[in-house]
Order: sequence, then C-alpha cells, then structure tokens
Amino acid sequence: MTRIASPKIDQICAAAVELARAAITEDPAHVGEHLTFAAEGDRLVTHYFACELPGYRGWRWAVTVTRVARSKHVTVCETVLLPGPEALLAPGWVPWHERLHPGDLGVGDLLPTPAEDDRLVPGYTLSGDPAVDEAVWELGLGRSRVMSPLGRSETAERWYEGDAGPDAPISQAAPRAARCVSCGFYLQLAGSLGRMFGVCGNVYTPDDGKVVSRDHGCGGHSEILIEETTLPAPPTIYDDNVVDSI
Repeated sequence: MTRIASPKIDQICAAAVELARAAITEDPAHVGEHLTFAAEGDRLVTHYFACELPGYRGWRWAVTVTRVARSKHVTVCETVLLPGPEALLAPGWVPWHERLHPGDLGVGDLLPTPAEDDRLVPGYTLSGDPAVDEAVWELGLGRSRVMSPLGRSETAERWYEGDAGPDAPISQAAPRAARCVSCGFYLQLAGSLGRMFGVCGNVYTPDDGKVVSRDHGCGGHSEILIEETTLPAPPTIYDDNVVDSI
C-alpha cells in the first residue's frame, strides 16, 4: 500500500498569523484567538481563528496564505467562515416532497406530483380493479395517470387506521351494532375499495361526505330509533263527599 505523505509545513507561511488576521474584513471584535494552522500543500498554509459572531458558536475563521518559491513575501489566497467540530449547524436540507404532511395543502396552494410517484401509473396501464378499468375505458376519461395497486393499498390502510376506521373515538363510543355497513346513509364505493369503504351521507354526523369503513360507526346510524313511550291514562276519581238531592 502506498502512503501519501502529508504536505510539509512552510514556516514562513505559518508565521504569518497577523497577516492572516488582518485579512478578515469583519469587525475585529468578532475575530478571536488564533487556534491553529494546517498545511494545504507546498508553501500553502491555512490559519484558523475563533469566531465571536453572535449565533456562530463553534465556527472558525479560516485564512489561507501562500508564497512563491524563494520568496519571503506572503500573500492571502482566501478567507472563509467554516464550522468547527463543535459548531451549531442547521438541520440537513430535506426535499419539499419529503417534508409534506397530510393536511398541509391549503386553499389556493398547488401541489405538483412527482413524475416517478409510486402511487400512480400511466393511464393506459390497467389499474387491476375490474370495476374501475371498465368504467374508465367505457367513458373514455383519458386520464394521464391512475392510481396504482400500491397507491390504492396505501390509501386503504391510511383510511382504515385513521378517523374513518373502526378504532376512531366516535366509532368506539357508538353502540356495538351501529356499524356503517348496516346504515341506510352508507353509500358504498365502486370497485375493490367498495369491499371495505363507502361514503357517509348523513348530514347530521361529523362524517357526512367523508369516506368511512364498513365497520366504522357513530351515533347517527339509521336504525337507532327513539321509541315513543305511551303513558297509561290516569284512573277516574269520584268525589262522593257531597251528594246533591234531586
């Protein structure tokens, strides 16, 4: 194995501490003590100074100096502010599509869909759902892309585990028999998703117009009836304390 030798420290460049300090154009109060220096190459040395700028704890000013061969005149190559081993750094950049959360889309917002979105497939590709495929081809919708089997599976899982599923608080609080599948307001979806989901059509419930699972439930079930209670007629009471003579 060949070992690459480290650059030799140029003593003339290493001694040019004050020249390097003067090259930092910031307020001198923001330039701290000289920390160290390192050889970058032949007759090329970088000096490091503590940074006293507010909000830059652990950062360092770096000034690189050099000289030509057989000359004692040192010149400045560049100055830069660099993070040190204990510097406070901003979190790594995350692409916008990875920062999105459900419900982030607001009124007037535009949300572009990536071309390689796994939830979608080209429109000429059959979705695998016979009911959906038949309707699409019969109506000639001509959509560029449709949901892939993966997209539908993720959607079903998200709905079932969320507020539309059987574990939602409103569903847990409902009577055991008050399930959507037996409710007159339950509008079943077409296609494979219809085996598990429908849409609530009861205007008085929080789920009105929303997708709900077959085993979801609420207190607005169509068969929860209020039984009318008929009170018995009061008995006839005769007052015989007073008798009229005829």
